[in-house]
Amino acid sequence: MRRTLHLFTLTALLLAVSAPAALAQAAEGHDGGEGWWGETSDKIVTNAGFIIIAAFPLLILVLSLLQHSLDKRKDNRKRAAKARVARADQRGGW
Repeated sequence: MRRTLHLFTLTALLLAVSAPAALAQAAEGHDGGEGWWGETSDKIVTNAGFIIIAAFPLLILVLSLLQHSLDKRKDNRKRAAKARVARADQRGGW
């Protein structure tokens, strides 16, 4: 509960501090609907959509392959630890 209260307070403070900058930027003048990319056409928007459509399955594939390899490493470590415990009497030592 305490962490949530801190997070809420920090968010409210951040919004209160950034509000004057946002209002000042809006008062300077209108940019004509031009965003960060510049003037956009239908072709640019369509290509951006296709990139997003292709990027999500690719991201899922890469993350799934990463998870599979990490799971294999974990299973190998578990098997090796179990084998070490099973052969403890054969290794000798104290």
